[in-house]
Amino acid sequence: MKRRTLLQTPAALVLAAALPGLDARSATPPLWRLDTNPVHRGLSSPVGMAYDRTDHLLVANWSSGTVLRLSPDGERQVFAEGLSGPSGLAVSASGEIFVASYSDDLVWRFTPAGVKSVFLRGMATPAGLSFDARGRLLVANRRSNQILAASPDGRTEVVATALQTPVGVLELSGGDLMVSNFNGGISVVGTDRQARTVNTDLRTPGVGMVQAGDDAVYVVDYGGNTVNRIDRQGRRDMVAEGLSSPVGLARSPDGNLMVVTWGSNAAFRIRKA
Repeated sequence: MKRRTLLQTPAALVLAAALPGLDARSATPPLWRLDTNPVHRGLSSPVGMAYDRTDHLLVANWSSGTVLRLSPDGERQVFAEGLSGPSGLAVSASGEIFVASYSDDLVWRFTPAGVKSVFLRGMATPAGLSFDARGRLLVANRRSNQILAASPDGRTEVVATALQTPVGVLELSGGDLMVSNFNGGISVVGTDRQARTVNTDLRTPGVGMVQAGDDAVYVVDYGGNTVNRIDRQGRRDMVAEGLSSPVGLARSPDGNLMVVTWGSNAAFRIRKA
């Protein structure tokens, strides 16, 4: 069986993609600074990431099939292992950790102590995970081009359709969703569940998405080697550039951003200047 790859895309698609256009950028970008010295090294194709309730960073390592737990002072431990293509990762308000298995089409649920159980089965290459205001787990179901919402009891419903290889999702104010499509830009999905493309500047938007206020997100551009802020109208501000295939993104407890890259297998801090 041919191995599925989360971030595989034809070389011609990346080379043919247009460079980001200036007309879609807002006039007053916020000031950020990328620390070029990695905070954490030696990762293994990192994808999803989030902070737990004790301010430890959890990172899903695609290639090694593990989830690492990294302390603020750099110590690490293996939180989970033996996973198949761990991709998206999210932490609930109660502290439970959810990890998407892209290769096994399911979502795992872990207690803070690491006890594992299957939360969802029958997914379609699940990628990014996040929670909405109702406490439902949002799942970017890449192969079906849908976003699913799963209640705490595991019941699911389709909340967005007709997407283009969705890999990341976040809820905005008012209940709209912002979705990163690996092959189709950034979309906003309203209550009618239909997607509207608002930005096509990014070459290959990735899994990593973080809230940037009520009506905007920070999102990685895997193919463009950048992190960007994109609002509901599609206006874009570049936050950081020069990264080597950024994939995962998280907001750290001090308000800065943490980004992990496939090209360097490392985590970098992006500070507010």
